Amino acid sequence: MNAAPRIVTPGETFQSTLELSADSIKSFATLVNDLNPLHHDEAYAAQSRFGGLIASGTQPAAYFMALLATHFSTYAQPLGLEFDIKLKQAVQAHDTLTITWRVRDAHWKPSLNGDLTYLEGSVVNQRGELMLTGTSTILVMPKPDALAHAQAGAATP
Repeated sequence: MNAAPRIVTPGETFQSTLELSADSIKSFATLVNDLNPLHHDEAYAAQSRFGGLIASGTQPAAYFMALLATHFSTYAQPLGLEFDIKLKQAVQAHDTLTITWRVRDAHWKPSLNGDLTYLEGSVVNQRGELMLTGTSTILVMPKPDALAHAQAGAATP
């Protein structure tokens, strides 16, 4: 019997860094139809408990989730299945975020033709403050061309 293919390595860790400008906060909030003035009106936001513009919670969460697709699509075909995200602090304009994910576990699921992959991650700002945490379950499948190549190789005696 052939061993199950392995795509994802438990313990694998990867990260990305980005700065959220005031313009990106306003644009993103508009794009997702979050019209809270804390994301659009600098004078209003300056008078709030935050002292300035803050990102819609959907923005750091979206970048957090998107890093999984970006990372795994470099060598495989990922598909998000489940996310559990906890917002810990408001992300302010000009914060630099470091997004980190770690593969907690992965196992081959023959019926889905891929690795069911369990991850945990976090986002911290430039001061090392925890901004959000989360877990995810994704399916990571071989790229279609890699799968065809592997199957062709398996058929060759």
